[in-house]
Amino acid sequence: MREKLKDAKRIVIKIGTSSLLYPNGNINLAGIDELAFVLTDLRNRGKEVLLVSSGAIGIGMNKLGYRNRPASIPEQQAISAVGQAQMMAIYNQRFATYSQQTAQVLLTRDVTDFPESRTNVMNTLEQLLRMNIIPIINENDTVAVDELDHFTKFGDNDQLSAIVLQLTNADLLVMLSDINGFYSDNPSTNKNARLYSRVTELTDDLFSRAGGKGSQFGTGGMYSKLKAAQRVLDHNSGMVLANGKRPKVILDILDGKDIGTFFKGE
Repeated sequence: MREKLKDAKRIVIKIGTSSLLYPNGNINLAGIDELAFVLTDLRNRGKEVLLVSSGAIGIGMNKLGYRNRPASIPEQQAISAVGQAQMMAIYNQRFATYSQQTAQVLLTRDVTDFPESRTNVMNTLEQLLRMNIIPIINENDTVAVDELDHFTKFGDNDQLSAIVLQLTNADLLVMLSDINGFYSDNPSTNKNARLYSRVTELTDDLFSRAGGKGSQFGTGGMYSKLKAAQRVLDHNSGMVLANGKRPKVILDILDGKDIGTFFKGE
């Protein structure tokens, strides 16, 4: 089954904050450069690529000298505004090195929930792909809220990446995180934890094996990734969850190598 991944034409790549920042909070420029190289190479092969990137708050914290993520929503949104600009500046500079044009697309949940707005987003993404441009997609953290009756947040970029796959009818979602895949237990505390190579159905038992949130700079966790995988399975597409420490792993995944966890129905 994995050998067919090389035939994926339209691919969504989701990169987590942990892959963009070092544990000390500094920006992983080498990793970002490698990501730009790999995605440009995919474009040169004729693939259609969409990048869903976390990292705005983490990069904003780095830019402004914050050591800990603030608790207040306005402060988080202000930091995100700074970080988003810095993140896109880095992406634009690194992709330009490989002569690849990118575009920023910021979304909130209500944009995809209302039919007319949803159509406009789909049309924009389709046009960018026709123009051989790589959309770099993130949640619009500066305006997104999830309180009272104003539900504009996707929850996290794991969910957003699966929604982008659905919106664009993509063939594959490659989710890069700080873990090698989905395990039967937490591998950092249980040396006998088993890596699932293939998951065809997400059961209550598998969901119960997911832990909490990820790093202090991000919001995702394994449970969130499984929810995203469920969306992908419901769409009859595939998803690979793998370690994003070296973005060139994307090329190995598309070559059909047994890396990470492959979520795909029978």
